Amino acid sequence: MWLFLFTELLLFGGMFLVYAVYKFTHTEQFHIAAKELNTLFGALNTIILLTSSLTIVLAIVAISRGQKYLSLFFQLMTLAMAGGFLVNKYFEWSAKIAHGIYPGSEKLLEKESGEILFFGLYYVMTGLHGLHVIIGMVLIGVMTWWTWKDKINQSQFVRLESAGLYWHLVDVIWIFLFPLFYLIS
Repeated sequence: MWLFLFTELLLFGGMFLVYAVYKFTHTEQFHIAAKELNTLFGALNTIILLTSSLTIVLAIVAISRGQKYLSLFFQLMTLAMAGGFLVNKYFEWSAKIAHGIYPGSEKLLEKESGEILFFGLYYVMTGLHGLHVIIGMVLIGVMTWWTWKDKINQSQFVRLESAGLYWHLVDVIWIFLFPLFYLIS
């Protein structure tokens, strides 16, 4: 699991490096492009993911104490918040697309090269992060099912802890994405 998490860090670390290089070479245009993003959407998603990190920890603690139904409740809460994150992201992307700001659009291609790069990175990095959220939802969904079926219980909950580690990684990546895209303007 740790090796897998390390490869995920390398993947996003590489993208953060690309972002840093382009931001350094197109600083002013990145600031202009960032003003197009809705900070409220980003802040709401940050709160949702941080709270979901808390609920997955509470799910692990509950199962370690033999409180199966409390653990199930917190796992379902985590899934609900992950779904809320994706719904929020859907509305955010829909608004950008409705305004004609998406890769390959005429409106975006009329902008400066730095702004095109900013939105290209925005869609790739937040899209890849969204994919990781979906994968995390599948993992936690399986853990929830296994908890229901007593495959995960007070004496065997390492798989739930591993899913929790993955979920924390997803949250940490968002903690870096949020200021890079939403708070630089």
